[in-house]
Amino acid sequence: MKKEQKMATDILEHVGGKDNIQRVAHCMTRLRLSLKDDSKVNMTDLKRVDGVMGVVEDETLQVVIGPGTVNKVATEMSQLTGYGIGEDATSDDLTFEEKAALDKQTLKAKNRTPFKNFLRKLGNIFIPLIPGLVASGIINGAANFAVNAGVDREQTWMQILLLLGSVVFASLGILVGWNTAKEFGGTPVLGAIAGMFLFSPLLADITIYGEALTPGRGGLFGVIFAAWLMTFIEKNVRKVMWDAVDIIFTPLITLLVVGFASLYAVMPVAGILSDGITMGLTALIDTGGAIAGAVLAGFFLPLVMVGLHHGLTPIHLELINVYNETALLTILAMGGAGQVGAAIAIFVKTKNTRLRNIIKGSAPVGFLGIGEPLMYGVTLPLGRPFLTACLGASVGGAFQAVMSTASSGIGVSGLSLIPLITNGQYLSYFLGLVISYAFGFLFTYAFGFKESMADGI
Repeated sequence: MKKEQKMATDILEHVGGKDNIQRVAHCMTRLRLSLKDDSKVNMTDLKRVDGVMGVVEDETLQVVIGPGTVNKVATEMSQLTGYGIGEDATSDDLTFEEKAALDKQTLKAKNRTPFKNFLRKLGNIFIPLIPGLVASGIINGAANFAVNAGVDREQTWMQILLLLGSVVFASLGILVGWNTAKEFGGTPVLGAIAGMFLFSPLLADITIYGEALTPGRGGLFGVIFAAWLMTFIEKNVRKVMWDAVDIIFTPLITLLVVGFASLYAVMPVAGILSDGITMGLTALIDTGGAIAGAVLAGFFLPLVMVGLHHGLTPIHLELINVYNETALLTILAMGGAGQVGAAIAIFVKTKNTRLRNIIKGSAPVGFLGIGEPLMYGVTLPLGRPFLTACLGASVGGAFQAVMSTASSGIGVSGLSLIPLITNGQYLSYFLGLVISYAFGFLFTYAFGFKESMADGI
């Protein structure tokens, strides 16, 4: 039996078996399982499955496995359950008790704070886009690095690389609009159209309130709101529309109403919001300097811990849209670096074989900026090392803020972010990483870990 197949089999056993699965999905590092009855999960045994680095209990049960492997385990889980990845079990497959358990989960989800739900919605919109953003960002960064090194950008192969690296960002409004409408239960293509007309060059020819419109004004915040409004109007129009003409008039009315509303209301309001966020963050980093960098980097890991860090994605993208770079990302990237340093300190001090194996398996991707395996498998279960990792990150974040480093793309972190660093500050960013590694190591080695913490891990 293959490793991934055994992991899927063991995980399935400890979450209540095939009959308890409602949906199988995954992101870059986590297997996400929607269950019919949470009470059937054996959490202790699930965490001990070989290859499982941690478990997060949320609206879905999130089993942290790590990049690459999680895709294979999800595929095996799909074969074991008979559900396609992302496919829901039909309500006909549920018993009365299972429906009651799902109703309880739905009620629990409704009781979450609006702010957390908002950030989770943002995460659901942007998480599917991350692989494309990562690939395009790396290509774009490497191509621009080559141009800065003296390569002629007019060469055909260089033009192709620059095209591949930039096209996803040029079409990002369309992708975000599609995912937003899909997330809120509307017709995805209507959401995509919202992204199209808010970024259309033809807007420059339209004058409203005495001023020519600016294509992209309000950025992705405007797209998200316009796409949500598409969904809201579409659902309400459909309630009163005759079935015979629904396919014609529901999308027509929706598009006309939201189109005019977006230009007269959404763009101005979203523009003010976008300006406030981008200018506010830039001012905070510029004026707050080392203190601001330390606070932002130090509190990033707790956001990752609860899965709310994806809610920052539109902020990074809007900073790039306005300033062609995000200074926030290089600061927050220090969170993962501090954790790497903490994990290395634990590896040096501990004699626990399981703990050392988890670190050996997780540290390489940690250096590349994927910190969840280390966090859920090492620092968070141990407790105090999670705090010393945050302290180490704070020192590196302070350095990045002082040096004013920034990135031209998102989706990657750690050493992988180096090609995307702007203004030739590759060395400064790398030194910030080293500082976070070093202080995460020092804080953890000095007072963050003792061998008794590893008992039972």
